[in-house]
Amino acid sequence: MEVLKGLSFVKTIPISNEKALLMEEIKEAVDNLKLVKAGKLKASSAKEILDDL
Repeated sequence: MEVLKGLSFVKTIPISNEKALLMEEIKEAVDNLKLVKAGKLKASSAKEILDDL
């Protein structure tokens, strides 16, 4: 972050912890989706998810 601050043409905006957590969870979801598409992870159906609730 310090390196980016030193570059005049790069604009940075700090994000809240909540946004950082959301971004991490979205990244994890995308990674899981890639594993499902590659056949390395079994997907759950919507019915199974709702039954768990």
